[in-house]
Amino acid sequence: MPELPEVEALKDFLAEHLVGHEIVRVLPVAISVLKTYDPPVAALEGREVTAVHRHGKFLDMATGDGPHLVTHLARAGWLHWKDRLPDGPPRPGKGPLALRVALETGAGFDLTEAGTQKRLAVYVVPDPQQVPGVARLGPDPLAADFDEARFAALLAGERRRLKGALRDQSLIAGVGNAYSDEILHVARMSPFKLAASLTPEETHTLYEALRTTLAEAVERSRGLAAGRLKAEKKSGLRVHGRTGESCPVCGDSIKEVSFSDSSLQYCPTCQTGGRPLADRRMSRLLK
Repeated sequence: MPELPEVEALKDFLAEHLVGHEIVRVLPVAISVLKTYDPPVAALEGREVTAVHRHGKFLDMATGDGPHLVTHLARAGWLHWKDRLPDGPPRPGKGPLALRVALETGAGFDLTEAGTQKRLAVYVVPDPQQVPGVARLGPDPLAADFDEARFAALLAGERRRLKGALRDQSLIAGVGNAYSDEILHVARMSPFKLAASLTPEETHTLYEALRTTLAEAVERSRGLAAGRLKAEKKSGLRVHGRTGESCPVCGDSIKEVSFSDSSLQYCPTCQTGGRPLADRRMSRLLK
């Protein structure tokens, strides 16, 4: 799933390639991708893209005083830029293509989604705050006003485990399964540790790990073409998705806890005092 660093890089890429150009066609291929119907997608056609924004893991393409095209790539969605789109309209079918946006230059992009669970979402709205997921977002962890005091206040009344708290978009926007693992590894904290139990020193450590991990990932992704972002994300991860490999800090074997629809990875030596965590596949920790 694309998280804050990859969506930030996509935002920068699209700002360079879209802003100042006219949208001439928006072609939904999978009708399920559209979550709004008024205004219709045709309201975007003939309008110039004036800005591209990021709200957590949402991309927002603005057209001046016209509607916004907002998308959430979900777990298996992606954006593919094409300097020259294929001639002719795309054919609906069982392939991954969900929506195509064409510019007056002949360039444009496709939104695709792999797998059978169709969660890719596209909204056409006058204001991005009309998208329920955007309206519910917590503060952006890389925003200038997201200081340690604000972070501490968010965690003070939080009764969940750190892993679940970091992934909650209404608490902190943009962090998902992968970067929450990375942040907790950098902070040397158990994913099962209660958020409200942190001491001031631990809160400081976690805050620094949060900001540093995300900022470094954004910097690694900066300037990359959209097609290279997935590989860059994977190459930069130290524990997430690396079950059985050696921890780059201490050399211990990276362990995994599996759940019904996801998993987390951690280093026992760095994060849990050498103790393995119970692998409770049906746990509700992350829900």
